[in-house]
Amino acid sequence: MTGGISMIREHTEKVKPPRALWVPFPFGLPLGHPDDATEQRAVLDAVLALIDEPDVPVLHDFAGDLAPGETGTSIQAAAVEAAPVMLDLADEVTTMRRYWEQWTDRSGRTAVGVSTVPPVKFRGVVRFLEAFVKGEHRPLPEQGETPLPLFIRYCADDLRVLYLEARLVIRPDESQSDTQRWFWGETTLGSFLRTLRDVMNDSDDDLMRGCAWGIAR
Repeated sequence: MTGGISMIREHTEKVKPPRALWVPFPFGLPLGHPDDATEQRAVLDAVLALIDEPDVPVLHDFAGDLAPGETGTSIQAAAVEAAPVMLDLADEVTTMRRYWEQWTDRSGRTAVGVSTVPPVKFRGVVRFLEAFVKGEHRPLPEQGETPLPLFIRYCADDLRVLYLEARLVIRPDESQSDTQRWFWGETTLGSFLRTLRDVMNDSDDDLMRGCAWGIAR
């Protein structure tokens, strides 16, 4: 018997593996957020619990309820009111990258990288995504043969993970739920990802709409 983790629910619904757990995390973080051992253990326990499911296929959602008294870390965009955009997105990303570099120097690891675009080129990623929202085409060489919807998702997830890891330097004692509220409610990137999601949702392409769901829920 096997159980797997799903990062894009719509794809899993179509493939119908025997047992799958959908998690609301960015690509690169299938077990949850950095340094959150409690959350990661909860994800593993939920996957293993699927083995006891007698009727297949089965697809469960990870609830994020980790223990009595905890609210979990899976705070989504829909649960947080977006702040007015105050900063240029590329400038904000550059500022956060400096904190992210401190994190990687200190920890020696990062979950950024699924897009294959080096973080020093993330201003170009921002311009690529902004052009897409405007209906323009501004290719990045790192896309290669990756379908556009997936590449957009990879870029969005790399940006989001960079912010979350940078926040570990800015507010090391902050709870993961408060970090998520900060991201969705106080950053220009959080606001932009909602716009990106809406544009992708308006597409006639099934893959584009499926990837939109993962960018901002």
